[in-house]
Amino acid sequence: MQQYDYARAYKGRTDAVTGKPTTGELARPIQTLVWYPAQKGGTAIRYADYLRTEATDENFVRTDAETAAFLADKLQWAAAQVGQKQAQQLFDQRMWAVRNAPAAAGKFPVVIYAAGGGGTAHEAADLCEYLASQGYVVLASRSLGTRTKDMNFDAEGLDTQARDIQFLLSYAHTLPQADMAHVAAAGWSWGGLANALAATQDARISAIVSFDGTKAWEDTKPVSRVRLTLPWLYVQRRSESVRELSAKGMETTGILLNEAKYADLYHVVMNPMEHSDFSTIGLRFAGAEHFTEYSRAEVEAAYHWTCRYTLEFLNANLKGDATGRQFLSRTPTQNGVPAHMARLYHLPARSGPAPTQAGFAAALAREGYDKALEIYRRLQQQEPTFALSEGALNTWGYQLMREARDLPAARAIFALGTELYPNDANLFDSLGEADENSKDIQAAITHYRRSLELNPANLNARQRLQALGG
Repeated sequence: MQQYDYARAYKGRTDAVTGKPTTGELARPIQTLVWYPAQKGGTAIRYADYLRTEATDENFVRTDAETAAFLADKLQWAAAQVGQKQAQQLFDQRMWAVRNAPAAAGKFPVVIYAAGGGGTAHEAADLCEYLASQGYVVLASRSLGTRTKDMNFDAEGLDTQARDIQFLLSYAHTLPQADMAHVAAAGWSWGGLANALAATQDARISAIVSFDGTKAWEDTKPVSRVRLTLPWLYVQRRSESVRELSAKGMETTGILLNEAKYADLYHVVMNPMEHSDFSTIGLRFAGAEHFTEYSRAEVEAAYHWTCRYTLEFLNANLKGDATGRQFLSRTPTQNGVPAHMARLYHLPARSGPAPTQAGFAAALAREGYDKALEIYRRLQQQEPTFALSEGALNTWGYQLMREARDLPAARAIFALGTELYPNDANLFDSLGEADENSKDIQAAITHYRRSLELNPANLNARQRLQALGG
């Protein structure tokens, strides 16, 4: 599918690369590949068909001749990597997908795949085909930068790719096969981090899979640790020693994997794999010199088990499949993974509410609003950075009073606000209003008076006191 996200500009009036006036559409182009469960039949595509889609993944108006020239250049590049004969064999490789195949009946969970920084939509074609064959609708688009084809590796670029994930999620709503009640995001490298950011912003994403997602503290800063509260499968390349990390100058504190305490984390280490091996483009066209400690066969076997862990994790969390949960509960060796190939660590989510307003509200609904201060302090003990501002508490109280029409709960939130911020005139004024609506006139007078003491210019408190005879 070739479509634009008209809510976002991609190009400016002046081309950011050439400096010349921009021609054509300015909106963000999102060429989307969709894999889906299909009826049997049809002719399978070749790997070259996937490579051909790169020609138009930013520019939708390329001619057939331009696309053919692009593919010829791609073949020349591949030949330089692995030799002409092997390159041609890879281009001719028969895949499992059938173009425009008739869809299988039924609805299926959705997986949005986010490519590595600057990567192509078909980067993980083998995984995407595999998931579709097992009952998933999978969507992917190229990883484009905010304003150019090359990704800008900063907070803006990360947010850009997270918004691409949300765009694909929105598009998935138009697909009759898509079960939008069960959605996951997956991705490699930069995309594996972007899906974590997207999950903190969009509650429709109920599980994420990261293939060697970026771990550097500076890159992960935009991802809220306390809002990452969903099942998470993280598959990484072989572990690096302290010496190797030091040589790279990598800061080992502030690692997202260690700080995402509210995610149900399954952390798999695939010993034969390097970072590029999680992209089957990289794996296909890797030269013989790439395989040193492990053979190509061992690395490809590790990729196979990466796909299998992904499937079982998604089955367990999107389909509620008991077999998937059993798979995750066993050691890799018990599941048939060759000895010493993989390690699995399960870090269950921290029990209790997450230290967010939503988590706090859930605890209040469960334990009672009369325990607001006690629960608030408890959340602060487990997460010292947890805090709700005066304005947030005031807004929340009015939402409870005017929209939810829950006066006792609203009064409890205003009262909590005056406990936490005893010099805030506005919160005492709001508490007085809640008292007045509850027909507790004496309490209303007391709190309006306190508001007026803190802010003698508070006209509302003065007027209400006069009306109440206070």
